[in-house]
Amino acid sequence: MSNTIYIEYDFSVSPLQPGSDILIAELGEAGFESFVENEEGVLAYIQKEDWNENILEAVEILDNPIFEVGFSMKEIEQENWNATWEKNFEAIQVADQCVVRAPFHEKPDVAFDIVIEPKMSFGTGHHETTYMMLQFVLENDFEGKDVLDMGSGTGVLAILAALKKAAHVDAIDIDNWCYLNAKENVERNNCSHISVFEGDSSLLGERKYDVILANINRNILLADIPVYAQNLRENGALFLSGFYEEDIPLISETCLKAGLKFEKNLQKNNWVAVKYVF
Repeated sequence: MSNTIYIEYDFSVSPLQPGSDILIAELGEAGFESFVENEEGVLAYIQKEDWNENILEAVEILDNPIFEVGFSMKEIEQENWNATWEKNFEAIQVADQCVVRAPFHEKPDVAFDIVIEPKMSFGTGHHETTYMMLQFVLENDFEGKDVLDMGSGTGVLAILAALKKAAHVDAIDIDNWCYLNAKENVERNNCSHISVFEGDSSLLGERKYDVILANINRNILLADIPVYAQNLRENGALFLSGFYEEDIPLISETCLKAGLKFEKNLQKNNWVAVKYVF
């Protein structure tokens, strides 16, 4: 694999919340693929081949008088990424059952110990959406079920589903680096019944699942919800995140048209994760 060049933006944000959350959402829409939050703001990454000098024109928070946002930028190679996230990455605990950590963290005494090296992938568990999706996986029964983790990033949701005794898990991400990273993390956690694929929802075909997890962004979810519904078995469950509380009515309307009904939502700093069922 070639050593891909990334552009790193170092954003300072005031006030930090909800400024950082809004900035991350808008940068995600603009094509940025990974984020590290810190005490000053956000580090954001995009592949150099996907970058252009007008990339920030659609990021509205930069022109919002309510927030003060400054930034600097530089090129960073994948081989230097570990040094970047190792300085910022702390183990996280979800409830009292699950810890997501790096290999250099001490092994915890919990039911579900997940070891990942996120590299340039999204999904360390630190962001509200990943955290809430982990909560949903912990709260629900996965034993013996076929599961899809769509937009899998590091593969952390797929790994937790597998640890909760899912029969089989498919993990799909459109980004090559996420695909490769998820494969590494799946092997690292000894999850032999997870299959990792590079691509989008067009890969699903006629495959049927009992549970679909999709932590992506609002626009992709709105486009793909009908596809997810077609690939859910009767009495299946669809868990969605990557959008704000104010987006729930639009997401729910799309789900209802696809035959799915709202059951429950979690909320953290205005981000939400929502469960829909047939």
